Amino acid sequence: MNILTAINGASEVLKKNHINSAKLDSEILLSKVMKQDRKYIILNLDKELKNEYLKAFNDLITKRSLGQQIAYLIGKKDFWKYEFCVSKETLIPRPDTEILIDYILKITKQKTNLKILDIGTGSGCILLSILKEKKDFRGTGIDISNKCLEISKINASLLDISSRVKFIKSNVDNFFYGKYDLIISNPPYIKLLDLKYLDRDVNFEPKLALNGGLDGISKIKKVINRSSELIKKNGKLVLEIGFDQKHKVKKLLKDKGFYINKVLKDYANNDRCIVGIKI
Repeated sequence: MNILTAINGASEVLKKNHINSAKLDSEILLSKVMKQDRKYIILNLDKELKNEYLKAFNDLITKRSLGQQIAYLIGKKDFWKYEFCVSKETLIPRPDTEILIDYILKITKQKTNLKILDIGTGSGCILLSILKEKKDFRGTGIDISNKCLEISKINASLLDISSRVKFIKSNVDNFFYGKYDLIISNPPYIKLLDLKYLDRDVNFEPKLALNGGLDGISKIKKVINRSSELIKKNGKLVLEIGFDQKHKVKKLLKDKGFYINKVLKDYANNDRCIVGIKI
């Protein structure tokens, strides 16, 4: 079987399973199997596939047809300007979170030597994207998952910024180290009972990074409580939140001495991030 026939067959399988990007996904997965880029695949459609490649390709197509995301199947995801390693233990970076990066870079344009804390760092994509852009900033990322910390360290190394960042295993309640100019967090904010209604592909992501408790804000509350002690005066706390959580989170911030500076909208015009300044 040649490459063209394999891709066409795989695309039909994915389409039948409601995968909208069937052809693109097929090309990406075959690229992974053959350890070539997509350009090679497209320019060599008549090339015969080795049986070992075809078997591995079909295995990946089966997983994709069940809803498993491309990022998990190939082990990487583009975010901001960079490529990040991901695993089944990390959330997949999403375009909406880039809004947070864009905002932070704007407000820190004239700033130097800032210390940043990332609570629940996951793959490290938020913190590392900022550090890559701001060469004199330093950062700390905390997470309760050893697997996430391993991935974040790999990403720091690939971006050549390991010397300016450290990753620590800790939950937010037990982290007491340092004072920070900027604290960022994309905490779990989905209500426990809503987890079963998530899109099929999201079900493959780690529940630990999604489950915000019964009310959806229990983890956010913990982040705000500790941040109020870890942040410097006039420092900024930037939180990603659920689309319907703005008013509850505003109250939590105000109760802990934060002035609400800004609410950022995502690409669907939903409330996505909230910014508080410690007063």
